[in-house]
Amino acid sequence: MKKKPYQVVYEDNHLLIVNKDPGILVQGDRTGDTTLLDVLKDYVKEKYNKPGEVFLGLVHRLDRPVSGLVVFARTSKALERMNEIFRKRQVQKTYWAVVRHKPPKDADKLVNWLIKDEQKNQVTVYDYEVPNSQKAELSYRILGKINEHYLLEVNPITGRPHQIRSQLAHMGCPIRGDVKYGYDRAVSDKKIYLHARRLYFIHPVKQAGAPDRPIICKAGLPNDPFWEEFLDLDDENYKDKNMDFIFE
Repeated sequence: MKKKPYQVVYEDNHLLIVNKDPGILVQGDRTGDTTLLDVLKDYVKEKYNKPGEVFLGLVHRLDRPVSGLVVFARTSKALERMNEIFRKRQVQKTYWAVVRHKPPKDADKLVNWLIKDEQKNQVTVYDYEVPNSQKAELSYRILGKINEHYLLEVNPITGRPHQIRSQLAHMGCPIRGDVKYGYDRAVSDKKIYLHARRLYFIHPVKQAGAPDRPIICKAGLPNDPFWEEFLDLDDENYKDKNMDFIFE
């Protein structure tokens, strides 16, 4: 039996959040390869015995070689509200990235301007605003060093295509395996060592008379010995380990 390219992290009547494996497309492109969206529609259809077409809305995207959390909406109301949450930046996104070169500072904020070449599917990074560019901001900190590589915790403030990949590379720290942005060699399965580790937001659909429902999702690392060594560097510390809104 073929392994599923995802693990369900959170699911209710309105949302489906999964931890995606590297290598699977989130939505269709010119390759015509099977997508995570298609696979999850089949999952919902089978699990809930739904006749006809299944509604499943994609809230945001991850690049094909990237792993980690992806949010889908199971209702049009949830999709509209989640789109608004992302548009207003009312979501906290945390990524892990593995790089070989040590960043200039242990922690910093990067501000650049990006232009994407749609034909090449690649971004060019500038230190100043240029015509047709989009401002990109992120913060990072070094969590530690293992096997001559550094683990960075990255919090994107904006949500631009290839933002983390291109901004870290522009800083002199291309992500392990990311030959498109300057790493010297590919790794197995064409994956890169960038992982959408955590998401935090308020549930988009309120329950009558109930308080807001915070959702914190945390994605386990890919089944990869190199990745797993970096778990020792995780310094995340929730104030209350019994909070009932943490989903892993």
